[in-house]
Amino acid sequence: MYPALHRLEQQGWITAEWKDTDLGRMAKFYELTREGRRQLERELASWSRLSSAVEMVLERA
Repeated sequence: MYPALHRLEQQGWITAEWKDTDLGRMAKFYELTREGRRQLERELASWSRLSSAVEMVLERA
């Protein structure tokens, strides 16, 4: 999972920040950037088109 998060951060789609938790430990928190939100919307649209196409193929089978 961490290599994927690192790649997303390198792409500028997420930011990471170390913060204290309620348990007194440091943890890294990730947040979508504005460009990350745009990319997510593009990916969701792409997935929707793909899943609709697969559904049509399966209905014909």
